[in-house]
Amino acid sequence: MNKVLVVAVHPDDETLGCGGTLFKHKDCGDEIHWMIATEMEEPEAVSKRNIEIDKVTHVYGFDSVHRLNFVTTNVDKYSTSEMIKKISLVVQKVKPNIIYLPFKNDIHSDHKYIFDAAYSCTKSFRNPFIRKIYMMETLSETEFSVNISESSFIPNVFVDISEYINKKIEVMKIYKEEIGKHPFPRSERNIRALATYRGATSGCEYAESFMLIKEIG
Repeated sequence: MNKVLVVAVHPDDETLGCGGTLFKHKDCGDEIHWMIATEMEEPEAVSKRNIEIDKVTHVYGFDSVHRLNFVTTNVDKYSTSEMIKKISLVVQKVKPNIIYLPFKNDIHSDHKYIFDAAYSCTKSFRNPFIRKIYMMETLSETEFSVNISESSFIPNVFVDISEYINKKIEVMKIYKEEIGKHPFPRSERNIRALATYRGATSGCEYAESFMLIKEIG
């Protein structure tokens, strides 16, 4: 049995980046754990988002949810040591052997800061239980990064999510404010299009893709 930790900078990143893969992990008997790095400030927005998070937690069957409560779009205001401390506490508690992180060059600055802090918490001499670390592809963030070779998302791992694409989209619809109509990047049509493209690359109907950045065999 694997223990999986997905680091979602914002709620919905877990679904956009690896929703189908999380369902697949769960069906294989793995534990899945959700770290949510940021939080909104407005009370009404927070209330709505809490309801959505509860629904999403139930649909996936997360074994635990950890909220760091950094203010969204203001992650740069926190010190690196504060971010590392909070993330490290979750890593030590969950003890995952598989971690999914945001792509280090996503266009959203929150993603970049959280990646750097989270990756700092994966040193093998401190956390030898971590065996695989992946970066996720997150629609509306990854594809808008500067597309030059040293900063591009170049996947080397593909997961067949053909059985789970509809469930992934249904979860995204729980985030009512985050999904829109094509050509909005986070649309049902675009989610299917990316999964179709990654599936065609890897020989299946629908797939999610990742960059494996470390594996200890």
